[in-house]
Amino acid sequence: MESGQPRPEYPRPQWVREEWLNLNGEWEFEEASEPFAEGPPERPLRSRIVVPFAPESKLSGIGKRGFIPAVWYRRRFTIPEKWAGQRVLLHFGAADYETTVWLNDKFVGRHRGGYSPFQFDIAPHLQAENELLIGVIDDTCSLLQPSGKQSHELESHGCFYTRTTGIWQTVWLEPVPEAHLARMRLFPDLDAGQLLLQIWAAGATTGLTIEAIAGAASDRIDLAQAPVIGGSATLLLNLKEPRAWSPSDPFLYDLELKLCRGDQALDRVESYFGLRRIHLQSPAICLNNRPLFQRLVLDQGYYPDGVYTAPDDAALRRDIEISQGLGFNGARLHQKIFEPRFLYWADKLGYLVWGEYPNWGLDHSHPEALERVLPEWLEVLERDFNHPSIVGWCPFNETNPEQRPELLRTIYRATKEVDPTRPVIDTSGHVHVETDVDDAHCYEQDPGAFAALFAPFAQGGSPYRNYKEDAPHRGQPYFVSEYGGLWWNPDQQEEKGWGYGTRPKSQAEFLERFRRLTEALLFHPKMCGFCYTQLYDVEQEVNGLYTYDRRPKFDPSIIRALNQQRAAIEK
Repeated sequence: MESGQPRPEYPRPQWVREEWLNLNGEWEFEEASEPFAEGPPERPLRSRIVVPFAPESKLSGIGKRGFIPAVWYRRRFTIPEKWAGQRVLLHFGAADYETTVWLNDKFVGRHRGGYSPFQFDIAPHLQAENELLIGVIDDTCSLLQPSGKQSHELESHGCFYTRTTGIWQTVWLEPVPEAHLARMRLFPDLDAGQLLLQIWAAGATTGLTIEAIAGAASDRIDLAQAPVIGGSATLLLNLKEPRAWSPSDPFLYDLELKLCRGDQALDRVESYFGLRRIHLQSPAICLNNRPLFQRLVLDQGYYPDGVYTAPDDAALRRDIEISQGLGFNGARLHQKIFEPRFLYWADKLGYLVWGEYPNWGLDHSHPEALERVLPEWLEVLERDFNHPSIVGWCPFNETNPEQRPELLRTIYRATKEVDPTRPVIDTSGHVHVETDVDDAHCYEQDPGAFAALFAPFAQGGSPYRNYKEDAPHRGQPYFVSEYGGLWWNPDQQEEKGWGYGTRPKSQAEFLERFRRLTEALLFHPKMCGFCYTQLYDVEQEVNGLYTYDRRPKFDPSIIRALNQQRAAIEK
C-alpha cells in the first residue's frame, strides 16, 4: 500500500457524484466483549486502527487472528463549509456484522449484515466539530451469521481462512440536495438497441423531471426525459449504431443523470452501462445471442495483508488480469460479496462473474435463517444489478441434503422477482430445488474416471449429480461449477497445506492432469462451462494456479492455451 490515505479511490463507480469526503485512515479503536452492555465508552479508545482494514489484517496495524466478538471505532471530522444546507449521507461499503452508529452522542442507526452497503442521513446531528462512534458485533460462530469462508475454529484450516471483524470497506461522506437522485435499475435491450432506465429520487420530487444522457467517447448518443411520478421515473434511450459489451470487446457507454426543476439541475450523477443480452438456449448460456462457453475460475477474494480488503485498487484489477492471462473469461466470486470496484474492473476488462452469497456459517435449518439471508441478499442485488459483467446469481453454495427446501425456493424466487434478466442457481453443486442452470461439483482426480462420470450425459442420459436427492434435470444448461483443486506447492516446507486428492509428483504430471480434466469438460457436447478451483492459494489452501502473493506456479501461457481451446458448444 502506498503512503497516504488508504483506498483513496471513489468507492461507487456506477453512481458518482463530484463532492465526497473519504473517511479512511487512522481511527481510535478498541476490542470489547459486549459493546452495548455498558453503553459507548466516554474515554479515548485504547488503540488505533487503519480503516478500511479489519483488525485481523496486517494493513490495519493490528493483525490479531483470534476471535474478536465486538469492536469500537471513533473518529472526529469536520464538514466542508460549502456543504451547508444539504443533506449529508454517511456511507459504509461493508462492516461485519451488526453495526450501530452514533454521531455527537446521538443514535443514528443500525445495520445487520456483513457484506452489503448501508447509509445514514446524519445532517440532523451535525455540528461544527463532529465525533463519530461505531460499535460492531461479530459473533461468527453463532450459526445465525452468514460468514462465508471465515474459520469457526481459532486457526485457519482446510478451506476456511482468517476471519474479518468490523469495517472492511471504505467509509465516506456525501452531500446531496434535499431532493436528489437515489438509485437506478438499467435494462439493456441489445436486439432493439435500447436502454430502459428505472430511476428513483428522494425528497420533495413533485414537479421535477429526470434527464438521462448516453454518450460514447465524449459524444452524446441519445437523451431522454421523464417526469418524476411517485418518486420514480422510467426512461428509454435509443442508441445509435448499438455496440455490444462482451469479453472480447468490453465497450461501456457513459451515462449522465440529472434531476431537474425546469432548466435547473438540482442533482447530477455520472455512471456507465454495457449493452448485452444473456439468455439460455440449452445446452448453452448465450451472450449476445451466441453460445459462449464460460471458462470460469474460483476466486475467494482474499489478500495476504488485507484479508477481505484489497491493499489498493490495482490489486483488484490485477486479479482479473491474472485470470484472463490464464485463459479464463470469468469467475465465481466465491462465498463473499466482492466490493463494487472489483465489479467495475470486471465491467471495464470484459470479465464474466457470478454473484454469490456467503451462506456458509449459517444454520439453514434455523427458523431465523430466512430473516438473516433475505434482507442482505436484496441489498446486494440492488447494489450490483447494473453491472454488465454479472451474468448470473448464486445465493447458496453446497447446502446439505437435510436443507430446508422452502428456504432455497423462497430466495430463488425472490431473486427472480428482483432480476428477471439473469439466470439464478439456487444452490451451487449440491441439492437443487428450483434452478435455471444445473451444476455439480466434482473433485475426482483421475482424468479417466472424471470423464466417465459425464459420459452418460453426452449420450442422452442424466447429468452427474452430487446427491441422489437432487431435483430432476429439466433440460437446463449444465456445467461443472467446481473441479480440479490440484494440490501443487513445491516450495512447501511442512504438511499443513491443504488441497484435493492425490498430489501430483511433478509439474509435468500436474499439467497433464489439468489438461485431461479440462478437456473432458471443454469438449463435452452438453457442457456450457466449467469453474476451476482455484485462481490462487489462500493461506493453507494450496490448490491455486498462483501463490497467495500472486506469483505464477506455471508458465501462464501453457494454462491459457489449454483453456482457450474451442469448446464443443461453440462449434
